Amino acid sequence: MLRRGLALGGGLVLLILIVLGVKGCLDARANRALEDYARNVTQIVEETEQTSKSFFGKLEDPGNLSVTDFVDQVNADRSAIDTYATRIDDLDAPGDVDRAQANLELAYQLRAGAMDEIADKMPTALGDAGADRAMVGIAKQMQKLLASDVVYEQVVRPEVDGVLADKGISDSDLPKFAFLPDEKWLDETEVSEALGAISGESADVSGVHGTELSAVTVNGTELVEGAPATVSAEEGVEVEVSALNSGESTENGVGVAVTFGGNTIKGEIDELPVGETGTAVIPLTPTPSGEVELEVVVEAVPGENITENNEATYTLIVE
Repeated sequence: MLRRGLALGGGLVLLILIVLGVKGCLDARANRALEDYARNVTQIVEETEQTSKSFFGKLEDPGNLSVTDFVDQVNADRSAIDTYATRIDDLDAPGDVDRAQANLELAYQLRAGAMDEIADKMPTALGDAGADRAMVGIAKQMQKLLASDVVYEQVVRPEVDGVLADKGISDSDLPKFAFLPDEKWLDETEVSEALGAISGESADVSGVHGTELSAVTVNGTELVEGAPATVSAEEGVEVEVSALNSGESTENGVGVAVTFGGNTIKGEIDELPVGETGTAVIPLTPTPSGEVELEVVVEAVPGENITENNEATYTLIVE
């Protein structure tokens, strides 16, 4: 009985040691996975910080960059952020940081989306037609960058650092980081002044550039100069302005404007390829009534010299 008791006790001790050993190995493996995750996130965040410095450094002081060079470099920054977002999505996150990983992906989706929009609007913002609207659009994207910083600093970093601390892992905390270096960039005026300092031509105007007013339709009724048209205002009044690109280059951010009763409402055709027609839809607010004179203009694009065919005046009777 004694020998059996000793054998049973020894076996129990051995079993405990094996369990502890396995648990220790599993814990060590889990900790290494957390350390690897934190290290990978830190690397991407540090690279993101360099891209942020590059972008806002150019915005703060473009130096002698031409418009073309500036746009090219902004596109390079956009491409870098898109790459970081993909790398974040591909991270192998341990289960302990699943929620933090989901929020980290959100932060980078916001950053990538904002930079994509900024890069797309930048050529228009540096041109003539539609520049003001593009400036507003860029300032709005800065709000997304601020939101991404809040998610990272207030959610992701505390959660990951908390898990690391609970596991007794030191020297692996995520770095503090804000993509938006200064909230002044939320102000459209600041953005406008910064872009206004860029040297060079406002756009590449080589070749032949030209647009023309193609058609104007109100609530499905096509308007003709000199022939009053009657429409119902039961569901509002909506003007569709169509413009034709009669030049030799694709035009971006083609502005259109509709003036009635002293009010001017603007719209924009994002892209207008050569030989094609694009349409901007403009709701008239406040909704007019009675006989109204509509002045419709397709704003000249950079390099456009002939503008006589860019505007027309119509008589509209709104019932």
